[in-house]
Amino acid sequence: MKAMRYTLDQLNTMAVDGFVTALAGIFEHSPWVPETAAGQRPFASIDALHKTMSQVVEEAGEARQLALINAHPELAGKAAVRGELTAESTREQSGAGLGQCTQEEFDKLQRLNAEYREKFGFPFILAVRGYDRHGIIANFESRVNHTRDEEMRASLDQIYRIARFRLDELIGA
Repeated sequence: MKAMRYTLDQLNTMAVDGFVTALAGIFEHSPWVPETAAGQRPFASIDALHKTMSQVVEEAGEARQLALINAHPELAGKAAVRGELTAESTREQSGAGLGQCTQEEFDKLQRLNAEYREKFGFPFILAVRGYDRHGIIANFESRVNHTRDEEMRASLDQIYRIARFRLDELIGA
């Protein structure tokens, strides 16, 4: 099912609750992001909207940033297996071929998910568009060796990439 599309003009002129609802899937389970950004309308471009929403997250403080990071599902994790992902996450993970993992690849992802969460206290996040499952696993194996601060930054940067992809899908001319 294709997501509803909006024009930037529609988003700029709708009521705050409509704006928040329309953009609710951009930052995973975090309507506070578009809610905070709504007061800065009108946006001249998708870039301006994305920059504002990303800045909202940057200024939110570590506790809220961690809540946002933790709102994201693990790649090929339990939520995916149970069919509990958001529509956006389902499209993104299946588009990267995670549903076609061999048992060995799936087991490796499960091991990496557990190791990463144990080390950092939050899930591994990667904007998977443009990656296949082999690239995702290689990225995962590399990043699990980073420091927590490096991974907090990497996770937020990946969330901003995901948000931009989602905005581009949501907003039409």
